[in-house]
Amino acid sequence: MNVRRQHISGVAVAAVTALGLGTLSACSSDSAAAAGDGKFEVVASFYPMAYLAEQIGGGHVHVTSLTQPGQEPHDLEISAQQTARLQESDAVLYLKNLQPSVDDAVAQSPVKTKIDAASLTSMEKHGNEVGGHAASHDTSKNADLSGLDPHIWLDPVRYAQVAQGVGTAFEKADPKNAADYKKNTAALVKKLDDLNTQFKTGLANTRTKVFITTHAAFGYLAERYGLTEEAINGLDPESEPSVARVKSLEQMAKADGVTTVFYETLVSDKTAKTIASDAGLKTDVLDPIEGITAKSRGTDYFSVQKANLKALQTALGAK
Repeated sequence: MNVRRQHISGVAVAAVTALGLGTLSACSSDSAAAAGDGKFEVVASFYPMAYLAEQIGGGHVHVTSLTQPGQEPHDLEISAQQTARLQESDAVLYLKNLQPSVDDAVAQSPVKTKIDAASLTSMEKHGNEVGGHAASHDTSKNADLSGLDPHIWLDPVRYAQVAQGVGTAFEKADPKNAADYKKNTAALVKKLDDLNTQFKTGLANTRTKVFITTHAAFGYLAERYGLTEEAINGLDPESEPSVARVKSLEQMAKADGVTTVFYETLVSDKTAKTIASDAGLKTDVLDPIEGITAKSRGTDYFSVQKANLKALQTALGAK
């Protein structure tokens, strides 16, 4: 089933759900009526941004996500009500060039504190093959973002860099709670450093370094840990692979000892299962953590990342 076709009208979906603007936790599931309770009001574009805001802000913030759990972030068209909520917020946290409707709304918003995660770390252009001998183009912060891979949160090191930038922005925008923001940011960065160590250690010795995914979301993770991601599709999770690409992947799987084709939770597994069946491979989930749903192998960013690590260790034959 095509996820994009499910969203017949992103605007209509968003309008219907506007009163429950992004439920992510006890902090973010409060209704819009919570505005005015004295908390620092943060609007986040989708789960990885909302999670940062919640972890860093703690009890001082009220976080609203513009993207519903289970909704593919790329599909988002925000409603008039959501736009109004954004304009009334104290801060907006988003990832430029991932959700065009959010970019437009932020650009037109009078919100004083606009935090673009893409400006807080480096980004690269990735193709269908990432890592190994594949070429990638590294860019400096604040560079032109067109064509760049947005999935920076899947690399714990880059995600920690973004967290530090968000923490600094919160301290500046809400100075009375700056000490707590600084403390919470340090704790989150420590957890991300520990996660990085777990990935580095867990993937250091494997039978193969190559893995196949349906969607080129794991390029930063592959590069960080010396792996090669071979994606059936490019950065667009709904694009259809060519016959030549499928044949190439089947040949590569044999040559490199690949055992598994990974698919993700928010997109159809049809292509992955077809290729796996033709090539005699297994299928498994590798979650890009664009949202937490009942299908997720975990309840938050860290638990899902640890499930991803375990899936990669199994598929790559970790020793």
